[in-house]
Amino acid sequence: MSDDAREGAEDWRLPQAARPPLLGELVERIDEALATARASEAAVMTVGAAALDAAEQAKRAAELAERASAAIEARRGPSRGAPPGGASHAAATPGDGSGDIDDFTARADQLAERLSRLQRVPLSA
Repeated sequence: MSDDAREGAEDWRLPQAARPPLLGELVERIDEALATARASEAAVMTVGAAALDAAEQAKRAAELAERASAAIEARRGPSRGAPPGGASHAAATPGDGSGDIDDFTARADQLAERLSRLQRVPLSA
């Protein structure tokens, strides 16, 4: 066999672009992906907690607004502010604005419940 026909080690080497990553490089990539995932999880938890706090504050504000409205209606007396028969929000018709606080409170309650359910869902599989 001639020297030209023999294969050398150089014939078997892959170009740099075609070489698979080294184990150390893979470990670095995995560590970086884990750090990113942990930071993302922490950010989601922070945003979730802030959303729950905001929903709770909105609920408290709605309750305070309802109490203030009830106090104002009580001061006005049945002759001026309340509809006949003592019904206040129960007789509200859609679009007249009198049931808006009830709608707001109901939506705040729904949001708080939904966020608390989301908080119970595990983030990792």
